[in-house]
Amino acid sequence: MIPKAENIFTEFKTSFGDEVISSLVAFSNSKGGSVYIGVNDRAELKGVEIGKETIQNWVNEVKNKTSPQIIPDVEVIDYEKTTVIVFSVPEYPIKPVSFRGRFYKRNGNSNHLMSIDEIANEHLKTINTSWDYYIDPNHTPETISYDKVSRFIQKIEQRTQSEIPITPKEFLSKMEMLREGKLTFGGFLLFVSGYCLISDVQAGRFKSDITIIDSISLNTDLFTEVDEIIAFIKKHLMVEYIITGEPQRIERFDYPLDAIREIVINMVVHRDYRDSSGSIIKIYDNRIEFYNPGKLFGGITIQDLLSGNYTSKSRNKLIAKAFKEVGLIERFGSGIFRIQKLCREYGIVEPVFKEVSSGFQVVLYKEKLNEPVNEPVNELVNELVNEPVNDRQKEIISLILQNNSISINELSKKCKVGRETIKRDLNKLKNMNLIHRNGPDKGGYWQIIQNN
Repeated sequence: MIPKAENIFTEFKTSFGDEVISSLVAFSNSKGGSVYIGVNDRAELKGVEIGKETIQNWVNEVKNKTSPQIIPDVEVIDYEKTTVIVFSVPEYPIKPVSFRGRFYKRNGNSNHLMSIDEIANEHLKTINTSWDYYIDPNHTPETISYDKVSRFIQKIEQRTQSEIPITPKEFLSKMEMLREGKLTFGGFLLFVSGYCLISDVQAGRFKSDITIIDSISLNTDLFTEVDEIIAFIKKHLMVEYIITGEPQRIERFDYPLDAIREIVINMVVHRDYRDSSGSIIKIYDNRIEFYNPGKLFGGITIQDLLSGNYTSKSRNKLIAKAFKEVGLIERFGSGIFRIQKLCREYGIVEPVFKEVSSGFQVVLYKEKLNEPVNEPVNELVNELVNEPVNDRQKEIISLILQNNSISINELSKKCKVGRETIKRDLNKLKNMNLIHRNGPDKGGYWQIIQNN
């Protein structure tokens, strides 16, 4: 009747106190759960002594110290002259719930104090809206360009082959970009006429980590930013011309332009514009790095993202809707799958997706599928490896140098050996202090240790 260990739905406490209440709040802000009072961390029954009014007093204390008030279900378990009290709560429909002004959420088998952003996001999800629908207190309808709004309407008419017989201002109200005659954050970002501080994007062409040979800084409306970013990236791509016998030759760039466009649109649509930092794009000789403020939204993990096992949730519903209206987004939640598919079909390795600091990064590589390891990489491996290792282990190091997020399955395929062999090789390289694993198996990355 007592679980064997604490988990995302279970907490053990030897006595009733504030920690019980904070756990109930954490469960309410997550998927629900139970606190077993009278059980220690090792799942050993210690029991509690209760009087006639004890349980009711505890329930009242939970109720009085939480907002909105939560009232737990109570179960009394008597086992071998030992009494355990179980307080259970479901996921609360209106979130977040607080305990004395502090907000907690369940993370694994422990409680996590929520940040301001997490608190705001939980509230917005509860009322089925998003930040960009809220009225912008700093900007008025006069700060946007109605010519841009008219062009936006024309694109919708062209896509739908139907006329929209209302004025631009009426259209903005219908789309909830104007609410009660006031401009929303989303409306401002989509159609700002001049300088926009919060849409800052920096892009640069790098010859090394510290040498920049060209750059661009953008602070404008979101549709213009998409076009300007793609034009800047395209300017710095290598292109080959393929003669097919047809009158017109075919251009082939280093990277699939459709994948770049998809990544850029995802950056602009899903960015956390409440974060004071900007979006950053770095173009190197062998890769392009895209960084965006704001981690994955709605509790989605990198594993969920890559497996496709998730329900799409948009941080900026109004902005996403606007991009979908003009056909820049085909289907919500399909962007990552399309990017991977486009890269495979183009014959280059799939991009790497990872959460970095307080944001999200996509790294697009020029490397072709099944391309042999080049000589500079081999030379670097030989410089790093001073210990006796076999050729396969050298190959593992070279593959990590090219992609530090490479998985055991990918290593197994490329080296043409089983997973267990790869695991043994990795353990040997770690024991020799040649490589180090940062983070978990899923979502972490490899680091080459340079012993000078």
